[in-house]
Amino acid sequence: MQKPVTWVLIADGQRARVLKTNGSAVNGRKRDFTSAMDHEFIGNPLPSHELGTDRLGRARDGFGQSRHSMENPTDPHRYEKRRFAREIIAALEGERQKGAFGRLVIVAPPQALGDIRAELPNGLKSLVAAEINKDLTHVPPHELPAHLDGVM
Repeated sequence: MQKPVTWVLIADGQRARVLKTNGSAVNGRKRDFTSAMDHEFIGNPLPSHELGTDRLGRARDGFGQSRHSMENPTDPHRYEKRRFAREIIAALEGERQKGAFGRLVIVAPPQALGDIRAELPNGLKSLVAAEINKDLTHVPPHELPAHLDGVM
């Protein structure tokens, strides 16, 4: 029986890449990682104050003349990171439905990992072979085997 194709999602809150492996390391040869998708994902790098409106809205009290500012219900920067996680997962789900891979390893720092977990549909969740709580977004592909051999 052939081993299923493994894809590795390496992400943080603003960038992500999806790699695939050539299979097992054999005869002392290192496992190679190549790009699984034709692009990398880049989130919105704007600072929080540029993601929202210039001024908060104003509201009146139930009676009288006093007014007060309304607070944003969520931090625009956090909202953007969650939106970015949804974008990544939607792309992965599309590829899963095409049968492009049979296993998924997710590598992300804690907050990004939580955002990704929250967006995983059941079909994709069932393919997750491992989750690694690290930021490897700046690690070049040829150095990844040292970080991932234990889960591959």
